[in-house]
Amino acid sequence: MNNFVSKTTALAASALLAGCSLMPTYERPGAPVAAQWPDSAAVAPGNASVASGDASGAQGASALAWQDYFSDPTLRQLIDTALANNRDLRVAVLNVAQARAQLGIRQADQFPTLNAAAAGSRSPSSDGAINSVYSAGLTVTAYELDFFGRVASLKEQALAQYLATIEASLSAQMSLIATVAQGWMSLLADEALLAVSRQTLDSRAESLKLVALKVKHGAASDFELRSEQTLTERARVTLAQQLRQRALDENALVLLLGQPLDEASQVQLKLQSLDQLKFAELPAGLPSDLLLRRPDIRQAEQSLIASNANIGAARAAFFPRISLTAGAGSASGALSGLFKSGSWGWTLAPQLVLPIFDAGRNQANLDAARTGREIALAQYEKSIQSAFREVADALASRATLGQQLEASQALLEVEESRNHLTQLRFDNGVANQLEWLDAKRSLFAAQLALVQIRLAYQQNQIALFKALGGGVPRSIK
Repeated sequence: MNNFVSKTTALAASALLAGCSLMPTYERPGAPVAAQWPDSAAVAPGNASVASGDASGAQGASALAWQDYFSDPTLRQLIDTALANNRDLRVAVLNVAQARAQLGIRQADQFPTLNAAAAGSRSPSSDGAINSVYSAGLTVTAYELDFFGRVASLKEQALAQYLATIEASLSAQMSLIATVAQGWMSLLADEALLAVSRQTLDSRAESLKLVALKVKHGAASDFELRSEQTLTERARVTLAQQLRQRALDENALVLLLGQPLDEASQVQLKLQSLDQLKFAELPAGLPSDLLLRRPDIRQAEQSLIASNANIGAARAAFFPRISLTAGAGSASGALSGLFKSGSWGWTLAPQLVLPIFDAGRNQANLDAARTGREIALAQYEKSIQSAFREVADALASRATLGQQLEASQALLEVEESRNHLTQLRFDNGVANQLEWLDAKRSLFAAQLALVQIRLAYQQNQIALFKALGGGVPRSIK
């Protein structure tokens, strides 16, 4: 026991003389991802900066504000509305305010708390008399002299947690901006799909009337009538499905906005087409640039720093804790003499507590702090890997979706021509009923597919903008 006390005393003395902190020195871990994007991402059109590894274009997304990336006035207005009214974002901002208050508490722990105190007591003595004691003055109660950095480590932990909540708020803002943009695109696509379906249904309803008239006069068979009814009912089923999807997409966008769509936006839905939305080209830069651009990665790093600081507080618990209680004021046996001359005085009561036996509590706390740091490290590395995959997926999709969009546009032109020629052949008795039905079904499918692929292509541009860390306010970065 004496040996333990002497070793602890020696450590305490050396730490006191050196004025050192027991918090481990933080070093940013290496990024557990490749130095270059995958080949599937590097072949994206206009992505020469990625293929060459040129970092000069790396700031493209991060330096581009969302107001510059989204040039459409209606979409910008919707994003502004969401940023002002979205409840999830409001909670994220309030979390920042709460973390700032917690940081203020930890910072205040580094300074003594000065209080004004007054007390009085009356108690009977053994001879039947009444003893009275009154005191008033200024007191400092249990102020910890932070020789081993416990309080400072807790302050550093609170600071890192506060910075992490800021990054979480920025990440929530980025996600909200991207989701609102994608939601607006979904509504535009719904309107385009509804227009195609309504036009197709009207056309097939008119065709059904003609076939029914032919059947009535013996110019067409029941098979032709049933075939036309099949096409008409399928178009009606598709229209009902799209009406439901449009309602669901609008409800989702309303939730993001925090209020219903205004009249101007409803009108714009009828006037604007999906292919009118244009976005700037985004150089992807190098994978390492994500460490500086993505707020979710910076949030994970701040959580790692907080866990690192917690180790310092856990280590300091092994060393003596020195606290100071002091007071200065007046004391008297009579209330009337409390502030008279000669009643002034002061007290000083330092206290040193040295842990000797705690059944392993301090060691368990230290082990928990070290394990917490390993957990935070794994989460930090996972956030980097997830970000790397998101960017690589978006870059690879940009290439393939662009090619798919061009092919779908060409396919629609071919199907329109085929449908026209088949109709002429059918009217002149050259093509049979099956060829005619197949041409109509293929044309309708090509029209719907083009809208859906255009939506996927546009939404991929938003996903890439978000994945590259675009849209973070310059004032906070």
